[in-house]
Amino acid sequence: MNQQIDIMPMDDDRNRQAREAARQRVSWPVNLTPASVGYHSEGHALVLGNERDVRRAARALHDRGLPAPTLLFTEPVDNGETDEDEALLADTAGMTSQRLSRAQSRAIELEGYLGHFSARLAGEGETLDLARALADREHFDLVLDLSETPVLDLELPPPGYTAFSWPDPQRDEQLDALAALVGDFDKPRYFQIDNALCAHSASGYTGCTRCLEVCPADAVHSHQGRIEAWIEIDPFRCHGVGSCSSACPTGAIQFRLPETARQQETLLAWLEAYREAGGTAPVVRFAEVGDLAGEEAAAGHILDIPLEELGAAGHDQWLTALAGGAAEVRIQGRPGMPERLTAFIDDQLAQAHSLLNALGHSPSRITRVMAGDEAARDALPQEAPLDGEPLVFTDNNKRDRLDSVLAHLESLGVTDGQRHAMPAGAAYGGLAVDGEACTLCFSCVSNCPTPALATGDDQPMLSFREADCVQCGLCAEACPEDAITLVPGFLADTTRRERQVQHQEAAFPCIRCGKPFATASTVATLKAKLADHPYFAGDALTRLEMCEDCRVKDVWQAMARDPESQLKV
Repeated sequence: MNQQIDIMPMDDDRNRQAREAARQRVSWPVNLTPASVGYHSEGHALVLGNERDVRRAARALHDRGLPAPTLLFTEPVDNGETDEDEALLADTAGMTSQRLSRAQSRAIELEGYLGHFSARLAGEGETLDLARALADREHFDLVLDLSETPVLDLELPPPGYTAFSWPDPQRDEQLDALAALVGDFDKPRYFQIDNALCAHSASGYTGCTRCLEVCPADAVHSHQGRIEAWIEIDPFRCHGVGSCSSACPTGAIQFRLPETARQQETLLAWLEAYREAGGTAPVVRFAEVGDLAGEEAAAGHILDIPLEELGAAGHDQWLTALAGGAAEVRIQGRPGMPERLTAFIDDQLAQAHSLLNALGHSPSRITRVMAGDEAARDALPQEAPLDGEPLVFTDNNKRDRLDSVLAHLESLGVTDGQRHAMPAGAAYGGLAVDGEACTLCFSCVSNCPTPALATGDDQPMLSFREADCVQCGLCAEACPEDAITLVPGFLADTTRRERQVQHQEAAFPCIRCGKPFATASTVATLKAKLADHPYFAGDALTRLEMCEDCRVKDVWQAMARDPESQLKV
């Protein structure tokens, strides 16, 4: 329900004391010994661009203590063109260099990270390894890209790769930073993946791709095996933005600084401690640690969730705050955020607003603010906190926790029992099964990555629990009869948490022993598809109406009567 409150001054001192009491009572979870990845760099750099800029940069890096870089350039400088050029050519004469045509420069393939960059030049029928050919090395440690169009056009390039134009006013700072990348470095391994929970692929079919679409560092990839595909995150290229973890509907990708479940539990504990200490109308703000460090203290009713990166909390976390007693939630962005992260936050806000509307609450309970806007940050809430029993989680499964949050919000609102539209790609929806086409082969069940689809215990039956469905589409892809259609949208009704029978049939009894072993539609389909197969010619077609034991007995009895019959198949 949406209960408006009067805009009136609150006891800010009491709220500040309550906030401090909450922080003293429950500490924000910190992983003190996170798993890490290491980099080793000796400072061997590859510099790309036009010759004048490349030689200027190479000289500057060498003057800063790096080994002589390897130069790849276009648009050569004519010897003696200017006095500056003569000095530049003389200073860099001993450096390995190679002139490229513009077409060749566009064919450069670059991949890797600090201490381990590979650079290749794709040609007709062969690819040249530039590190081996020019520097007699396995790889380059650093890459400075001064090209008009950077080779790696990424919002968050890998560590050790720097791209700018020579007139850039921040040029010297960037050169200093690049030259400092010599030695051994490490950084946290931000994520862990549980492929058993992943909805990306099954039996050669492709399902969920949400994590692949939101990484601004292009560190998330799908790897194709002989049949199956699986998701991998390159820990050396990962910047820990967190959007892949928040976008993952099953919890297969888990952010580890801190873990999502601990983050939710701490959030709820803070809200409870704040209320018990006398605090009123709490507003939860999700913001990055770096932004929080440089600002003045917020008003007393603002509870800050310090995130390593804004993408580390999605709409499930924001809704948890409302279900836990927050009056409002504010998501603090900042200028210069990667476009993919901004688009991800926009999508998460759209999903949160759609869900709040479907559950009978005002979408204005979750808003966006920008770093530095103290008035928006400290504004008094327009809505009162939702009254109800405390939200309690009983497990660590991400989808089950989200369902608990939605059920809690549903109990505090007024719903219409209808299906509500959600942004495209949202992990909410049902499915429709064509009973005329379905043969209850259960390919859908075996390929479903969640408990959404299930078989019957004692009879052929297909059941479905919508709350578990993440709309990956693997069931529809795997269905040989094209009997399943996804129905996107959030169902604002308690039946979404109930298991519903989608299709059932009586079991078909074996014509010899009477044991139920399949459905009538399955037997009929098999007979139709295998009628022309020589193994089932004539009376042998009746074997499809036998259970597995009787079918084998019939084959052996037929061979005993006519041993040469097997030679006729």
